[in-house]
Amino acid sequence: MKYYIIAGEASGDLHASNLMKALKKVDTNATFRCWGGDLMKAQGAYLVKHYRDLAFMGFTEVAVNIRTILGNINFCRKDILDHKPDALILVDYPGFNLRIAEFAHNVGIKVFYYISPQVWAWKKSRVFKIKKFVDRMFVILPFEKDFYARYDFEADFVGHPLLDMIEDLPANNEQEFRQKNRLPDKPIIALLPGSRKQEIRKMLPLMLAVIPDFEEYQFVIAGAPSVESEFYTGLIGNDKVLLLTGQTHRLLQNAYAALVTSGTATLETALFNVPEVVCYKGGFISYQIAKRVIDKSIIKYISLVNLIMDKEVVKELIQNELTTANLKIALENITSDLNCREQIFADYSILKEKLGGPGASAKTAELINKNIPT
Repeated sequence: MKYYIIAGEASGDLHASNLMKALKKVDTNATFRCWGGDLMKAQGAYLVKHYRDLAFMGFTEVAVNIRTILGNINFCRKDILDHKPDALILVDYPGFNLRIAEFAHNVGIKVFYYISPQVWAWKKSRVFKIKKFVDRMFVILPFEKDFYARYDFEADFVGHPLLDMIEDLPANNEQEFRQKNRLPDKPIIALLPGSRKQEIRKMLPLMLAVIPDFEEYQFVIAGAPSVESEFYTGLIGNDKVLLLTGQTHRLLQNAYAALVTSGTATLETALFNVPEVVCYKGGFISYQIAKRVIDKSIIKYISLVNLIMDKEVVKELIQNELTTANLKIALENITSDLNCREQIFADYSILKEKLGGPGASAKTAELINKNIPT
């Protein structure tokens, strides 16, 4: 079968690459053409466009780049027509992917969606597009299946793919990790400022500002593979911090605590059992718009950890609350208060149970394979 896969960011590249690996096991003739990243390319896909050329954040940035975005959509439509895939697999990235879903459906291509857009948070009208244009939706958060059921649409809960990724990692060797990266014998605080330059530029300086108050710790930045090291160097200045690129999972395996920009990384950090503070500060206009369109009856938190658990497991510092003083207090709590840490670990254990165990990629691959006409 010929598969056309679209993932618009780093996390999508990771999950799509693991899905491709699973698809090759159930379909030995599988070929892939994709919009994604290096991990998908490494699985044998022909990479049409890299996600770093697609990543526009927030209402303002999208508006400024609308011509580029529309140009990409038109190019994608033509590319799909030219290559006539047996199935289109969309991975999150709703603003782009739902337009492509409609097009593919209308030209008779089977449409699968892996990792649902967060329609339960905002833009619920997208549910009706999904019902009309998506043949099968594979959801990774436990409450999403029930959400879609309320709209008379059956979605498949397959579990969270991060559990697969963590299970497949080689055994950790802390001494080897420290020696390889010339790390001192201090507890590590991981800094995950995001994967896009726009958010890194905003979040990293705030995170770095607490370093002077935590001299007994070694701060380490998880560098995004798609962002050059020189970009980080310009923000770091003379701070006592190390930059590691392409080693995020190893870093989290050995971290004592973390400061994390809101997004998938908050859940990833929790699954590695690392106490964290979740940070978010958007542009003023984008944040004001988001405040007005998000369904506050459902969305009480910004991090996936707290959303899934429906309570504050990890501290969230959002917009005006994200100050150096507040960040210092929150980090002090998760590094020095043993009762606080033990409660976080207990909640993380329940979180993993709620996510349904490993096997998301394999389950999704089998369901896709069974639902493509031969």
